[in-house]
Amino acid sequence: MTKRIKAFSVHMLTATGAVFAMLAMLAAVDEKWDLMFLWLVVAFAVDGIDGPLARHYNVKTYAPDYDGVLLDLIIDYLTYVFIPAFALFKSDLLNGWTGWVCLIVITFTSVIYFADTRMKTKDNSFMGFPGCWNMFVLVMFATSPHWLVILALVVVISAAMFLPLKFIHPVRTVRWRRISLPITILWTVLSGYTAWQNFEVGKVTILLLSATSVYILFAGIAQQVFPQKA
Repeated sequence: MTKRIKAFSVHMLTATGAVFAMLAMLAAVDEKWDLMFLWLVVAFAVDGIDGPLARHYNVKTYAPDYDGVLLDLIIDYLTYVFIPAFALFKSDLLNGWTGWVCLIVITFTSVIYFADTRMKTKDNSFMGFPGCWNMFVLVMFATSPHWLVILALVVVISAAMFLPLKFIHPVRTVRWRRISLPITILWTVLSGYTAWQNFEVGKVTILLLSATSVYILFAGIAQQVFPQKA
């Protein structure tokens, strides 16, 4: 297999995310939330491995006709933002007007953030919350907090997209990666298991899912509070 074919194959792998997004959307329309999240978790896993593969096979050199970054952003908006926002809106987690507020706030702020060329920091982290609403909504489905809590979190996290707060990339942020990457893998496994069980899981699973989510959310901010010594 030539280097060009290998590089092009990485683009094809990334493109499967669009198929998983459609399968997730079809499940969401039928309000099959467990199946929807399972497809989103699969898409999340693909998104986690295609980047390292793209760098390993030097996609920019051997398959430059296709923009992998643009391809990734299109799929990420579907799987990270659009479908999770729809699920939150259609679920019983919010009441009346709050569903509309969350739907509009999530989709509008996220598309603005995705178009921001300043989203990446020098250490390959994200500046501002990177629109990972798939993770947020899954945890909301698993924990079922009061609608006021969900509304408040949506507003705060949306605002965090445009604040000078750092959020780690579990694969590309080198600092704490030996901790961050295993925790993210654990989160992915827990999420898949929780969706597979239709969110009927024990307290230990919920606790681990919440704890890993908190780490992923605040690790970058912690790195800002405790900067690395020169």
